[in-house]
Amino acid sequence: MLTRTRFGVGLAAMALALTACSGTSGASASAEASDATLAAASGDEAPPGDGAPPDGEAPGDGAAPGGGAEVDTGTGAYVLADGETLDGGTYSSEGDDENAIRAEGDISAALESVTVEKTGGGSSSSDASSFYGLNAAILALDGADLTIDGGTVTATAEGANGVLAYGGTITISDTVIDVSGGNAGGIEVAGGGTLYATDLTVNATVKAAIRSDRGGGTLVVEGGTYTTSGSTGAPAIYSTADISVSDATLVSEDSEAVVVEGLNSVSITDSDVTGAMSASADGGADEQLQNVMLYQSMSGDAEEGTSSFTMSGGSLTSLSGDMFYVTNTDAVISLSGVALTLADGTDLLVVAGNDGSRGWGTEGANGGTATVDLAGQSASGDIVVDEISELTLSLTGGSDYTGAVNPDGTAAAALAVDLDASSTWTLTGDSYVTALTGSLDGIDLDGYSLYVDGALYTP
Repeated sequence: MLTRTRFGVGLAAMALALTACSGTSGASASAEASDATLAAASGDEAPPGDGAPPDGEAPGDGAAPGGGAEVDTGTGAYVLADGETLDGGTYSSEGDDENAIRAEGDISAALESVTVEKTGGGSSSSDASSFYGLNAAILALDGADLTIDGGTVTATAEGANGVLAYGGTITISDTVIDVSGGNAGGIEVAGGGTLYATDLTVNATVKAAIRSDRGGGTLVVEGGTYTTSGSTGAPAIYSTADISVSDATLVSEDSEAVVVEGLNSVSITDSDVTGAMSASADGGADEQLQNVMLYQSMSGDAEEGTSSFTMSGGSLTSLSGDMFYVTNTDAVISLSGVALTLADGTDLLVVAGNDGSRGWGTEGANGGTATVDLAGQSASGDIVVDEISELTLSLTGGSDYTGAVNPDGTAAAALAVDLDASSTWTLTGDSYVTALTGSLDGIDLDGYSLYVDGALYTP
């Protein structure tokens, strides 16, 4: 029987020292944000607050899209008017629950080479900061259309995300964003927001550089560099939305490279992606580490359904942990022409249940169901599927896979491998599957044994 200890999504430990403030720009009395950082176990968005799922009621009467909590977006130190363009200058906020710049309602506005500073004033609610943009440096909400070209955004306050679209649309290019406050990330969509980012430089130290939260939305990134450091809760991408990235560099120095939760997706094209997940202080020798995780947290932040990760071209590097980990969800992983680099002593793919301690389903009934499509893809490393999980592995378009599947003899709930006539599988150890289909001429046993539904395969 396969036994693995699962690594949980982190929970923020916040300490806010809030003082009264006037709520005005620059001159407002500031409440100092705490230095609290994310004491994370894994991932970016462990359920904030009590982790209760949304009540399922339609938004209305102050209810948030995608959640049952009351919407609280706070105030703005500078509120843009319809048709307004700010050209240059510095706009700051040190007020509690206050955005430095805010675009709200049915307006269109623009920022040109503006310096934005959210360096004081804390958030009264970590949930509202993540879900609705409370205390963010720049917030576009309720249908606002905001264009940002150039400039810088610095956010050091608690709950101060950099640039956030909550039910609004933001188009941003050539901007440098630095975020270091607790419970805060770089660029974000939530509540059905849309954000188009081109050639940004984003640095975040507590949460993801590219992220989404309850209510999801659409986030499209083209070009730029997106880096996280200093927290095991800060992947380069955390998705509860549809996120696509092309021609970019993504680096997570202490966490997964990518996390996809629930019925959401990440699509990456011609980009270089690197993760280096660190072990937690109390994780133990069997702690699960991974580079790309697809899962369902059951927090209510993401609808249950199939998680999707698609990557074409570029490179995907794991400096620590298994390359892919699927738990408590259905998932589809599609790879084509990606240069994969695994950390020493790790697996290519783990599909397995978890101990349930993080709320990710019930132990013994929270396995994963994964479909992995390799098309014109070279991959190596072992694949592990536990007894409550399922995998369908498809090799097409001249793909080649080198590795063993369940080399310890674990009988997965279902484990099917299919090869087309142009693809190959070279075994590096005894392997155990439940079904084997397609063109079997491409299987090279290399002296090892292959068992299909308990029977020894003979070419």
